[in-house]
Amino acid sequence: MIPIESPLNQQLRMQMPVAQNLAYFDHAAVAPLPQVTAEAISTWLEQATTKGDVCWPQWAKRVEAIRRSAANLINAAADEIAFIPNTSIGINLVAEGFPWEDGDNIVTFANEFPANLYPWMNLRSRGVSTRVVEVDRGIPDLNRLFEHCDTRTRIISISWVSFSSGYRFNKNQLKSIIHDAHQCGIYVLLDAIQGLGVFPLDVAELGIDFLAADGHKWMLGPEGAGIFYLQKQHLELLRPLMVGWHSVANAYDFSHIDWKPRQQAARYEGGSQNMVGTLGFGASLEFLQTLGVTPSQSPIAEQILNYTRYAQQELTALGAVIYGPSDTEHQSGITCFTLPEVDLTQLRRQCLEAGIVLSHRDGRLRISPHAYNNQQDLDRLLALIVNAVA
Repeated sequence: MIPIESPLNQQLRMQMPVAQNLAYFDHAAVAPLPQVTAEAISTWLEQATTKGDVCWPQWAKRVEAIRRSAANLINAAADEIAFIPNTSIGINLVAEGFPWEDGDNIVTFANEFPANLYPWMNLRSRGVSTRVVEVDRGIPDLNRLFEHCDTRTRIISISWVSFSSGYRFNKNQLKSIIHDAHQCGIYVLLDAIQGLGVFPLDVAELGIDFLAADGHKWMLGPEGAGIFYLQKQHLELLRPLMVGWHSVANAYDFSHIDWKPRQQAARYEGGSQNMVGTLGFGASLEFLQTLGVTPSQSPIAEQILNYTRYAQQELTALGAVIYGPSDTEHQSGITCFTLPEVDLTQLRRQCLEAGIVLSHRDGRLRISPHAYNNQQDLDRLLALIVNAVA
């Protein structure tokens, strides 16, 4: 039997109040918050309510500590990290800031989340085309990816983990994609929202040019707070967008107007930050790091992959058809499946009524458990499926 519970599982579960009532399998959508994160937000709320901006310098100092924690997670420098409200904003910073020329193109996959399609499609009026690579059964073909590239391809933009199939590019694949792209003068943007916080990622080793990820999924943070990474050498490549007082070198000298963009990725943060969201995000991020998530290893990833393998084994035994990768090398925390002759819309409704939270995407059910989910959670889901297929 594949082990799906461990001391790490129990340690994390103790920090997740949601586990007391729900079998929560929807971390690929929006994650519930850990207790440590709720406490960080509550502390901010109490301070903001009773003291106003007296605590602002303390909060701002904490934000910079969180920036360093985020950088450590992916082996980046702190000045290569900007805080963003969502992944879409991070991708748009590249799409709108890049020095395009009429006739340029970008290449991406057809099964990308809309956040990694619309920003590129929006460039059509400026003569930039979006080349979309078709994907069979959720499994991307890297040969097809590069067949769509030519001398006018400027960016390849891909998801590390597919929201619709759970397919995960492994380290060697990412290395190969980035190496081959750079050989052709092509930059690579990684939408990392469905993997970051769980799977290890070393941006320096891989040579990733740009990365965007919101914190409200696998990093267990609140919505509205995430990170944008760019190699520092690309700082002058992208035109600064949505600039404000926080974008300049003399950010706190309000009486001296001098347009000198700061020499850090934080130039893209514009004005006042989502302070409470960032503080909550930081608490979640640092909690995961205390559990062993680093750029090179992650016991959380091992726990989740064990759960994925066991869940898929049990679902298949009940007649489910799994959509996506069948090997651990490319699996993630996402499992998408169908049940022949079962009304999936109705089954999901029954699950929600029974306190089992999952998604219905593209005609398939999708479960995305985290490392705190246990056998009892899965048994609740399997029992409903047994009734549905009976």
